[in-house]
Amino acid sequence: MPMTPDEYRTLSLWHATAPGSLEPRPPLDRDAQVDVAIVGAGYTGLWTAYYLASLEPGIRVAIVEAEIAGFGASGRNGGWCLGTLAGSEALLADPTRRADAERLQRALFDAVDEVGRVCSQEAIDCHYAKGGYICVASAPAHRELLQADLQRWRSQGFGEGDVRWLPPEECAARVRSQRNLGGLFLAHCAAIHPARLARGLALAVERRGVVIHEHTPALALEPRAVRTRGGNLRADTVVCATEAYSRTIAGQVRRLVPMHSMMVATEPLPEAAWKEIGLAQRETFGDPRRIVVYGQRTADNRIAFGTRGPYFYGSGIRDRFEPGFAFFAQVQRTLESFFPIVRDFEITHRWGGPLGVPRNWRPSVGVDRSKGLAWAGGYVGEGVAASNLAGRTLAELILARESERVRLPLVGPPFPSWEPEPLRWIGVGGLLRIGQSLDAAELAGRKTPRLRGAIWKTFVH
Repeated sequence: MPMTPDEYRTLSLWHATAPGSLEPRPPLDRDAQVDVAIVGAGYTGLWTAYYLASLEPGIRVAIVEAEIAGFGASGRNGGWCLGTLAGSEALLADPTRRADAERLQRALFDAVDEVGRVCSQEAIDCHYAKGGYICVASAPAHRELLQADLQRWRSQGFGEGDVRWLPPEECAARVRSQRNLGGLFLAHCAAIHPARLARGLALAVERRGVVIHEHTPALALEPRAVRTRGGNLRADTVVCATEAYSRTIAGQVRRLVPMHSMMVATEPLPEAAWKEIGLAQRETFGDPRRIVVYGQRTADNRIAFGTRGPYFYGSGIRDRFEPGFAFFAQVQRTLESFFPIVRDFEITHRWGGPLGVPRNWRPSVGVDRSKGLAWAGGYVGEGVAASNLAGRTLAELILARESERVRLPLVGPPFPSWEPEPLRWIGVGGLLRIGQSLDAAELAGRKTPRLRGAIWKTFVH
């Protein structure tokens, strides 16, 4: 049974504090014909609809969504509009594709600003604050890794205005984490309120004539049609923008692995606490451990903080977790390792949800015109800015509009399938355990274990 508006409020801090009603829009209740049908009202689907309607006024676009706009990762993420992308390092390592990879990186930087521009133009108050991202060296191995990253950025032509090293004193002045051996500062990152962005985008596309049918799960994707319980939505092009929820559609269970992220948020903190913590410019923060950690200072002065969580057998998805779920204690301990002072304050919200991970660890955007099917996604948790670039690019591909974006290496074939179970569960679980052991060794000041490090690099691009 679909959730009620009050139940949607319990999904996360972001849903609890999103303005306006969470009452679902009417579902699709009859057969319909449009130019473009989009499955999924998260960032990818909404950005694709936004640029389709902007580029081609009058185009008939309809979105079907199983729950409400911003229900999934788009409404529950860490709120980092970050100008990086999973898989880009592998592209940069290929000399024949270096120029393409650098163009992609510039486009990602621009996407961070484009989100801010659209929010200003559409009066979407998503608490956008471009304070940058500080990746703190919490261990000697982190410092070596980050300084190597800095050299990689420099070799690609990116200067101090894009990314720079913060010596320990300067880093600690900005983010006063307990372990601080310096850090890498990336200017191209903004903190946002994720659900405000998703809900605001939904209203913006409706103002441009896009129809959103909520409480309308897609049962199957067919050439030029989406099958739902209420009717068939036929279109010249059908866009699959379902990310981790792809596994809920017939035949799509091995398309993307739903990896969960887990988050907590504190009560609003007093100014005295912020003097101990820093983040005066609402910088986002984390460190380079493999089991990713991420945090931000919210506009109402909380810390929202998360880490990667579990994979459930059979690509299972969980949307709500009991407060006592074991991973939350781990997330809280990790946050306290950055800022011990948070022990003095209440954790008011705990939540989690799935993100989509492709088998080759690379996002993709594309159109198969012979079947009338299109796709975008696979961001591995870095989708807030990347989904803007993907949606803009996909709209141009669908409309056959020439641009720099349609020639980016983001455009590619559909995702390769993951292995069947139990191989999928064994492989994903094994990688997570390897990542945790590598992080534990480095944080304890030990050398990175070579064999496990090589295995991780082989499978996580």
